[in-house]
Amino acid sequence: MKRALKIVAIVIAVLIVIVLVLPFVVNVNDYRPRIESELTNALGRNVTVGNLSLSLWSGSLTADNIAIADDPSFSKSPFIKAQKLDVGVELLPLILSKTIHITNLTLTDPQVNLLRDRSGKWNFSTLGAASPTKKTGASPASSAGQAAPPSGTEAKKTSPATPGRSAAQNPNEAANPKSESSVEQNLSVGKLSIKGGQISVADTKAPAKAHVYKNVDLTVKNFSYSSQFPFTLTADLPGGGNAKLDGAGGPINSTDASMTPLQAKINVKGFDFAASGFVDPSSGMSGVANFDGTIDSNGTQAKSNGDATLDRLKLSPKGAPAQRTVDMKYQTTYEMEKQTGQLQGDVIVGKAVAKLTGTYDLQGDSPVLHLKLNADNMPVDDLETLLPALGVTLPSGSSLQGGTLSADMTINGPVDKLVIAGPVKLVNTKLHGFDLGSKMSAISMLSGVKTGSDTAIQNFSANVRVAPTGIQTENVNLVVPSLGTVTGNGTVSPSNALDYKMKANLSGGAVGGVSSLAGIGSKGASGGIPFFIQGTASDPKFVPDVKGMLSSGIGKNLGKGLGSQIPGGQNGQGVVDAVGGLFGKKKPK
Repeated sequence: MKRALKIVAIVIAVLIVIVLVLPFVVNVNDYRPRIESELTNALGRNVTVGNLSLSLWSGSLTADNIAIADDPSFSKSPFIKAQKLDVGVELLPLILSKTIHITNLTLTDPQVNLLRDRSGKWNFSTLGAASPTKKTGASPASSAGQAAPPSGTEAKKTSPATPGRSAAQNPNEAANPKSESSVEQNLSVGKLSIKGGQISVADTKAPAKAHVYKNVDLTVKNFSYSSQFPFTLTADLPGGGNAKLDGAGGPINSTDASMTPLQAKINVKGFDFAASGFVDPSSGMSGVANFDGTIDSNGTQAKSNGDATLDRLKLSPKGAPAQRTVDMKYQTTYEMEKQTGQLQGDVIVGKAVAKLTGTYDLQGDSPVLHLKLNADNMPVDDLETLLPALGVTLPSGSSLQGGTLSADMTINGPVDKLVIAGPVKLVNTKLHGFDLGSKMSAISMLSGVKTGSDTAIQNFSANVRVAPTGIQTENVNLVVPSLGTVTGNGTVSPSNALDYKMKANLSGGAVGGVSSLAGIGSKGASGGIPFFIQGTASDPKFVPDVKGMLSSGIGKNLGKGLGSQIPGGQNGQGVVDAVGGLFGKKKPK
């Protein structure tokens, strides 16, 4: 028993001596040219590494100051820089035969610069597609201009082998030697990791406007150029929030790495699309998105679907963040080479559901949309809280209550200059806290109409056009049971200034007094009372159009009815003065 313990103690002592002494005996920097050459050959980019050190405890080589060159057609700066690269190796082949068998690679704190040109091509598209051995068939060491392997190391022993297998464990490779390029194309690594990375994504036309993803962690298992490999990616998003992708990629497209197939689940939390820089601040669009979905790409076409929520949504420069969450269910198909796609989905606010369909184009400086939004009989109560987000301002202290809204809108143009246009219809709603009769007090002198503290709306319809230049409404038709029908056209400026030319056709109890005298309620009447709406959306002013009244025949009817009470006769200036006086207008001097 004592003899066995002594043997165990001796073995342990020898192993400790080996662990302590071997790093000083084996000069791992002799392997640096080989590592640089193998990585250069595998990536098709010049790779340089700094000082190498060996850790027997972890079974890895550590390289300092790693740099991978960019595609020269994009940039002379490095594509990837990292402070440290850990290369997991099999120790026995390294110690006994000075052969490197890589089992895993780990990049720590790398900085990755992704660039896309005007044609949509990425600077990583050529990774692995232009390696020296593919071009010349030469060995990696000679083609990269690096030193040969350490003396005594045979070429076939230093060729990359399947992780966990030495050259002696690959009898087929020994019996049927392969060229270096053939081996390179089948390069595989048991585990590939990035820890604490930073990825910068930009267009070559505007490299200063890069979107930066921080704290990027990537784990790839059983990586191979020629087969599918599982991966997990997490990152902090530009402007806040984080994302996670969990799925599988590969095999690597040997012609264009950016067209490699990919299938993954995507989870995004707290993405602020205004702070991120993806949306031009001048568009006035902002909000925070959360998203769960999937993506399935064959390398040329990507399909995605999922559910999203939008909080504090704002869609207009003069708008205010919505107080209610907007939900969305969507499906999209994206053509990667053309950078165009088709979109369809449901936009949901409470019980209100609108259908969204159309196309988008990501080629230009700003995404271009060509969409249709169809909403049929949506509850107004669910939508009312979204009006501020659209830049729609109601009179101060008022709100829409009850009824339904229908719309059939087109959404066209760059995101920062969108034009939204189409017919809108409100049915059986109420403008709570707004007395239309009081606001139209001048016109009420004709009719004596009072609508009360609320204004009941039987029907409202108009053709609406919302653009950066303001809101334009045509063919306005408003039916208020206590008043009659109001029609007209007008605009709302970006500063909310109103400029409307309207006409009120009174009916029922609204026709009385002076209005009856003017013939407004009679058959073949003058066609209504013309007036203007001025002021602002929050404080509208209703101003009579006196000249319009005269030209429409109201002044003549009033002149006939009032007779000699009008100084100057029925057809003179006295008519203008008298009609203006009815509306509180001062006589011109």
